[in-house]
Amino acid sequence: MKKIAVFGCKSTTIFIIEAIINKGLQIEYVITISPETEEKNQVADYENLKSYCELQNIKCYQAKNYNLKSEEDKNFFIQNKLDIGFVMGWQRLIPKEILETFSTGVFGMHGSADNLPIGRGRSPMNWALIEQRKHFFTNIFKYDPGVDSGDILDTFVFSIQPTDTSETMHFKNSLAMKTLINKNINNLLNGEIFLKKQKDLDPTYYPKRSPQDSLIDWQKDIFQLDAFIRAVTYPFNGAFSFLNEKKLTIWRAAIFETDLVDYGFREVEWGKIVEVFPNGKFLINCRGGLLIVHEYETESEIQINKLLESKFEDVNQFKLNKFGYHDLKPE
Repeated sequence: MKKIAVFGCKSTTIFIIEAIINKGLQIEYVITISPETEEKNQVADYENLKSYCELQNIKCYQAKNYNLKSEEDKNFFIQNKLDIGFVMGWQRLIPKEILETFSTGVFGMHGSADNLPIGRGRSPMNWALIEQRKHFFTNIFKYDPGVDSGDILDTFVFSIQPTDTSETMHFKNSLAMKTLINKNINNLLNGEIFLKKQKDLDPTYYPKRSPQDSLIDWQKDIFQLDAFIRAVTYPFNGAFSFLNEKKLTIWRAAIFETDLVDYGFREVEWGKIVEVFPNGKFLINCRGGLLIVHEYETESEIQINKLLESKFEDVNQFKLNKFGYHDLKPE
């Protein structure tokens, strides 16, 4: 019987664990990280899987180092001689010496709005929303020591709807990965592996996003702002600006109206609150229309004619490629 391991430290990891269990298969180990390691690395949507594994009667190994570069981590894999690894919710490379301990291989997911090797790198689902893309390619590939450079086992494509958020994108991506595992796991167990090389193109890479990169640029048009807020909402830190020098985090907003309709706010400065409704929801005048804010957090009072401020010098102006997207060729 092949010994299966799952790498991950997020709620999406549980989704994949349960998909494997529901296939009637046993998981030998879940490789995860401790809360202390998570705090050090600031992992979004972190889930402490130790207690979950105990309930499922699965052995759990909490890595000493998120990069798996400690001697203790290396010795764990050498001693346990695992066969197949699945990676979901583990945002680090896996060292070559650990990959080589798996008799069949380690298989993980990477997706982007264009198929690999276009769009390798960090935060691809967030970037797909920010760029207002329409489709997302999820690939299950065999890990090698490079960044998302392994040979592809299978691909699943799903749509990106105007209402999608970072949360629903994670849901769709988890379903895609579950589908790909269900489709391919029997072949993996039987050693019938058919891999294909990535396209013969120069790879591009998305840059890492950090919490401070969720600062709202009120110079963007309303469609860009709507996409940006959806891209960094739960399970991430939320889009934010400042009101009376106090932080305002916007969790959910929507396009209320475009400039085709004039409520008398067209000449108002972008980023200014122009209406507050009795239930606390409010309108912001933006370039191209009005944004309604449904869910937010702030210690400041929401008032009409107050300006939301984001210092231009604090907004991270990510570079664009010639197509207007954020994935770049290595310099």
